[in-house]
Amino acid sequence: MEDILRSLGVTANTLLESEKSFLDQKGYLPLKGLFVDQLEQLRKRTQTLLTEEGDNAGWELEAASKGAVQNKKDEGTDRLSNLVDKGTAFSICYTHPRVLAAIAHVLEYDFRLSSLNYRASLPGHGLQPLHVDWKSAVDAGDYQVCNSIWLLDDFTGQNGATRIVPGSHLWSRRPQDVLSDTLEDHADQIPLLGKAGTVIIFNSHIWHGGTKNNSQSPRRAIHSYFCRRHQPQQTNQEEFVRPQSLRGMPEEVRYLLDA
Repeated sequence: MEDILRSLGVTANTLLESEKSFLDQKGYLPLKGLFVDQLEQLRKRTQTLLTEEGDNAGWELEAASKGAVQNKKDEGTDRLSNLVDKGTAFSICYTHPRVLAAIAHVLEYDFRLSSLNYRASLPGHGLQPLHVDWKSAVDAGDYQVCNSIWLLDDFTGQNGATRIVPGSHLWSRRPQDVLSDTLEDHADQIPLLGKAGTVIIFNSHIWHGGTKNNSQSPRRAIHSYFCRRHQPQQTNQEEFVRPQSLRGMPEEVRYLLDA
């Protein structure tokens, strides 16, 4: 894996030591202005896909392993999934060296892409319980999943920015195991605020959840989600990514997808 990442531009110095330390201690890391040049292209492409897919948008997330569709709508959101298969514009989300370096730091050079999805919290919606993206509590350092949020809009205090509890990835506890109401604000929570074009890495074992979008517009983001190589992918890349999408893709990238 180190050779694969090196070929994609990841070195020991791709992240500053201060950034690694912040990610270790706080459980998240904002990377400002990482894809400003690609921002408008990604906005246009996701809007085109939402129009084309209509009510079927995001069906891959709910597809059973044998292909049976269980299209359960995530109420109050617009969703897209399987974005690896829907245009080269999205390749930056799983090949950017700074993002890969951060994922490797959390998952110890042992990972693959789990899924690449779009999620927009609609006005009046978006509140989620505090949760972790894993089935059980893990010991500090035994992390299995790590996420990145690609901000297509500014994340503000009004439009449903994700909330996190810094340092909670170190606690070896899930919020539902210790909190009486996971929808309530936590005394130590903070919102992940940032300008469009920012990527926020967060250890998926950190306590987190969306907040209510009190603005008049959708709050849009792409989630590039990674897991350990021995763990099942949220979207099986080998099953869903078509041969024409893989054609010409560098072997190093296909290894990251495990497709």
